Amino acid sequence: MEQNFIMTAFGKDRPGIVADATGVIFETGCNLKDTTMTRLADEFTLILLFSGHGEDLEAQLTRECRRLEIETGLSAFIRPVGAPPAEAAAGRRHSLRIDGLDQAGIVNKISRHLADNGVNIENLVSRRIFSPESGAALYSMKIDVLVPQAVAADTLEKGLDRVCETLNVDIVMA
Repeated sequence: MEQNFIMTAFGKDRPGIVADATGVIFETGCNLKDTTMTRLADEFTLILLFSGHGEDLEAQLTRECRRLEIETGLSAFIRPVGAPPAEAAAGRRHSLRIDGLDQAGIVNKISRHLADNGVNIENLVSRRIFSPESGAALYSMKIDVLVPQAVAADTLEKGLDRVCETLNVDIVMA
């Protein structure tokens, strides 16, 4: 029977880190299904969805993750998960773009408003950059969301506008 797993891994950024992490998956006879990988500060982070077969596969993967950490310094953890859904969840997909001066609470307050309205965040990418003109810290965030059919887009947008107004950031909903 096919088993699905998620591996999260991170380590000091260097050439070969992706090859090391995916090597564990390949060498245990597993197959990658979906990935997200990026560098944060001087760390490289990976989130991998993969599947495989075998009675003791979870134990074997756990051992391989420990070996990986000892040999390469890459911290990796696995967790079994259910099968990915065959069909997409119902709802409308939107992208949100938020930009403004960096401050504590931007992600929290916007994600709380989305959650309180039953909106699911499917992807979130944010960056802190510095203005070349003033040197001020700026925060930019892109969020892909799935809005339930029962939630009116204009109601959600008005609520987000209020949240963004309190944070003094700009938002565009597409």
